[in-house]
Amino acid sequence: MDKSGVPLQIVWISGLSGSGKTTAIKALEDAGYFCIDNLPIILLPTFINLIKHSQLDINKIGLVVDIREKEFLKDAHQVLAQVKKLNATLRVFFLESSDEVLIRRFKTTRRQHPLSPAGKIIDGIRIERQNLSFLKEVADQIIDTSDLSIHELRKRIMDTFTQEGTQRSMSLTFLAFGFKYGLPAELDLLFDVRFLPNPFFVEHLKNLTGLDESVRKFVLDNQVTREFLSHVEGFLKFLIPKYYDEGKAYLTIGIGCTGGVHRSVAIARELKERFSKHLEGSSIHVRDESRDVG
Repeated sequence: MDKSGVPLQIVWISGLSGSGKTTAIKALEDAGYFCIDNLPIILLPTFINLIKHSQLDINKIGLVVDIREKEFLKDAHQVLAQVKKLNATLRVFFLESSDEVLIRRFKTTRRQHPLSPAGKIIDGIRIERQNLSFLKEVADQIIDTSDLSIHELRKRIMDTFTQEGTQRSMSLTFLAFGFKYGLPAELDLLFDVRFLPNPFFVEHLKNLTGLDESVRKFVLDNQVTREFLSHVEGFLKFLIPKYYDEGKAYLTIGIGCTGGVHRSVAIARELKERFSKHLEGSSIHVRDESRDVG
């Protein structure tokens, strides 16, 4: 147990080069694990003890340890035995793929195989299979990624830990901006609201923003706005779960008007309120390009 009384959970991702370990460890990180790529295996027991006796709030650790670590083969058996004595839960996930798929992936990325930097890719793959056979035998789960896309592998990892009590969530941001300043680079989706009546041309609203109730009322108390919001809400209710199923952890939806002050801010805040009721467990934000607005 660590200082909080919660067992330290360790997930060790290993397997063949090119099988998707980087994708897997990123999925673990999004699932709330503290992740380290290519930790020297001999340091694992020391690292576990440091975490247990530190003030850090860490009880879930994800590791990628594989053939890149030079002392991997020599020390793996010994370290596995040591970790079992440290009152920590260790599970090994082994990723593999067919020779044909691995060769294609190496050629596509133009990477050299770590065990055959100057020779044939297939020679390195065969050596690695043989060297890692002992780890495959002790693995808690073997995942063949031959027919899995990056998104499918990510979903597979995320689903595994969701079933075990890790809450998956999506960080959803409604970003209000002005078209006259250009498009924000981080947008995933974009809605243009310049067709709505503009408070800028109403004298007593001109110097206010979409944060003010009078502007909000002006923008929202309009039949066209209500119809627009109804369509957008239905569209996003359909679309957001699709992104979620693909394993997307962050989604930024742009709401743009001319200056990014009145209409876009009011609409973004309204959408946040609506989706806060639909997406329990997810974090939902509203901001514009210069400040947090709710």
